[in-house]
Amino acid sequence: MAIQQADKLLKKHKDLHCAKVLKAIGLQRTGKQDEAFSLAQEVATLEPTDDNSLQALTILYREMHHPELVTKLYEAAVKKVPLSEEYHSHLFMAYARVGEYKKMQQAGMALYKIVPKNPYYFWSVMSLVMQAISAQDEKLAQTMFLPLAERMVEKMVKEEKIEAEAEVQLYFMILERLGKCVEALDVVRGPLGEKLTSELRSRENKCMMMYQRLQLWPECNALSYKLLLKNPDDWQFYLSYFDSLFHLMDKSWSQPEEGEHCVEGPVQTTVAEAVKFVVDRMEEQDKKESRPLRGPYLACLELIHRLRQRGCPDEKELGDPLELMVQFFGKFGDKPCCITDLKIYLHLLPPEQRSQLVPLGEAGEDGFGFPGDTKALQRHLCVCQLSRALGLQHALDTEGKLRLITELKAHYHHGLQFGKSCLKTELQFSDMYCLMAAHVYVDLWTETGDENMLWQCLSVLEEGLSFSPSNAQFKLLLLLLFCRLGAFQPVVDLYSSLDAKHVQHDTIGYLLTRYAGSLGQFAAASQSCNFSLRFFHSNQKDTSEYIIQAYKYGAFEKIPEFIAFRTRLNQSLHFAQVRTERMLLDLYTEADVTLSLEESVKAMGVCPEEDDIPWDNMRDNRDLTVLVSWDPKDRELTEEHRRLSLEEESVWLKVRSLTLRLLASLALLGHAPSPRNSDKTNENGISAKSSTLQTLLSQLDQTLETAVQITEKQTQYPFLGPPSSRLASALSSGSCHCQASGVAISNHLQEQCKGEVLEMKDGRLTTRPSLLETLVFFVETVCVVLWVASYSASVLRPLKSSLQKKKKKKKDSSSAMPVVLCGFQEWTGSLQGVVTQALDHVKGQEASLTALKLAALTLEEGYSQTQEECGFTRAAMDKVQSSYLGSLQELGDLLRKRADSLKSLKI
Repeated sequence: MAIQQADKLLKKHKDLHCAKVLKAIGLQRTGKQDEAFSLAQEVATLEPTDDNSLQALTILYREMHHPELVTKLYEAAVKKVPLSEEYHSHLFMAYARVGEYKKMQQAGMALYKIVPKNPYYFWSVMSLVMQAISAQDEKLAQTMFLPLAERMVEKMVKEEKIEAEAEVQLYFMILERLGKCVEALDVVRGPLGEKLTSELRSRENKCMMMYQRLQLWPECNALSYKLLLKNPDDWQFYLSYFDSLFHLMDKSWSQPEEGEHCVEGPVQTTVAEAVKFVVDRMEEQDKKESRPLRGPYLACLELIHRLRQRGCPDEKELGDPLELMVQFFGKFGDKPCCITDLKIYLHLLPPEQRSQLVPLGEAGEDGFGFPGDTKALQRHLCVCQLSRALGLQHALDTEGKLRLITELKAHYHHGLQFGKSCLKTELQFSDMYCLMAAHVYVDLWTETGDENMLWQCLSVLEEGLSFSPSNAQFKLLLLLLFCRLGAFQPVVDLYSSLDAKHVQHDTIGYLLTRYAGSLGQFAAASQSCNFSLRFFHSNQKDTSEYIIQAYKYGAFEKIPEFIAFRTRLNQSLHFAQVRTERMLLDLYTEADVTLSLEESVKAMGVCPEEDDIPWDNMRDNRDLTVLVSWDPKDRELTEEHRRLSLEEESVWLKVRSLTLRLLASLALLGHAPSPRNSDKTNENGISAKSSTLQTLLSQLDQTLETAVQITEKQTQYPFLGPPSSRLASALSSGSCHCQASGVAISNHLQEQCKGEVLEMKDGRLTTRPSLLETLVFFVETVCVVLWVASYSASVLRPLKSSLQKKKKKKKDSSSAMPVVLCGFQEWTGSLQGVVTQALDHVKGQEASLTALKLAALTLEEGYSQTQEECGFTRAAMDKVQSSYLGSLQELGDLLRKRADSLKSLKI
């Protein structure tokens, strides 16, 4: 419709630029990009100066991902209308979109000369700072860009032209980056510092930052002390107070005999003074009739922790940690934050006292009695969380854990009465009981290997989700458990319902994409990769808009943060993984089916010679603690776990990336040279491509050696920590080495695919998700070997053809076929046999799964499941069965397509 309207307008007014651009936008949005681009360029070459045309062209170029063309538009407009403030402003923002900082500086000054307004001047200054930040040479930044920016601001200070807070913030930023902390401190303390009013205690925070950097511990201590007297709940100042105190003690700093201690006020230099200060703050809170503050009570525990680290006996003056924790629980036990506050300091309790904390905290609870209101419920819940954090739940035997689960479920069901009026988007007050019961079930499953515990865990979580449809923790744990069971089908819907926003696709996306390609659900895997890729691809454009808004509103401090954020996302491990897996997935499912391998590789733009993954600057942005855990410290995720997980994921990414580049190299190797340059190509092109192939194969062999060393460590991560990569299963199945050699499909790999993925024995259901993952590796290997065979056939066909021509000339029909041709035919024949066997195996699996009647399952009464709970368990089992069936169907379809390709592979 829009295109038609534009055409009508153009019939009346042929030279109406805006109508042409609007038509181009319509063409772009209907997928006719080439037509849209040529029409836009037709208008752009005329260098329009009307605002409508320029704005429309800007929109079009942004949609086409060509922001650099917008700069040319406004450069031409500014030349024609040199005094236009609007066009100069648009030109500056166009440069900002593409990161042309030098041109931004020039455009800012040109704008300031036309319209002498402070914001335009400081746009130019900020552009100098950005040149310093982006400069490859740090010396150049420190000796040229930043000093020039400093002089430009000092000029405005001397002329008393500083008007806004943003200008003071920028001055402070420049001095800070130059390392001129004393001068920066003077700015904040002086008259200019009075403009720092947008953030609460902005001035004091900046002073504190400079004191710490200059190691002015007396001033740091005095300022912290002064601010804590005003607000005894500000935790950051407790930390700076304690840090400065111990620095002063270590340096044996003494107060001057005459005059004031320091500019910020009195300084405290002894443990006794600190103890008195903290105790006084606690006593103040005890006397208050209004709601007490948590800060002073936690500060007391923090000080005990630090004194104990230093071996200082004065900690006893603060009291017994057990009594302090009981006191804290008495005041804040009805708040969800109580457990997170206390958990940090549980290590202060000796082992013999740990079991005392829970009974003391349980005062008022009568055995199995249920709480009468939500506050009592939260206090009892906090006791349960503490018992888990202290390791008391883990110490129970199997019977004890089953009794604990019964109690937790009873409390959960009782607590539902308090949330009858809750909206669907609100959580039930007793949800954490349900989650804890699920955690205990997981403990039992990992300790005993009894899969029935896992089914009951799924049942508990499904029930919890039915009452709290918005509980993200239920969904995350369900997602993890289904993935561990090898059932990917229900996982995509669970992840979609989480409604992950923006950066969450990078931080928690790994929970989904780790299993996306490995469980045979190729369509769902593709959708999963798209969740993340859409975010990463829009990041570049979105960040440019954030930067522009920051310039417009003078939020100069945020601009380097936005740049750093964009860089961090571009260097994300998850981004590299998803991009690589998505391309491999497309090749395995589509290459030589809808398009040839060569066409698929070209469409993806994969270049075998180039490795675009930033290995040296890789950023692990995964949130590995997204699942709530109350486990004791010895069971928590450690920094060593994080390091090993990153190492493992990086090596697996290297294997997949090299596999992708090898496939691309193979595709280009099979590309027939053009007739005109055939000799030259054979001399340089083919040999160069062959050399690339050999180099990549060598790199893959080295990476696989590293991978073997990593898997030999057999690292075990906490259940709620990072999932293991596919590295170990890929190596144990023989898939990696088989793909690397490309010679034949290993019998070892085929043997590992045998068995039932889901079977019922004695009325109990058993899963074997590893068989599904091995079957996926088998199918991937079939694809790779088939492409190798296809290339081999393309090389051997001309040889066979020339031999046949020679035979005809010599009229000799008795000469034997060369060994290489016979060998190839035997190889493809055996390959076809293996694929046929695999297809029969998949069909058999499908038939047995379809015939499996879950209604015949006996859910044991010994585990005290109600009829309703049995219903949730069966629903979870149905989801797993349906997912397995879907996986086998997709794998079977892909194998059939490959089998058809194999039949047509003749020389």
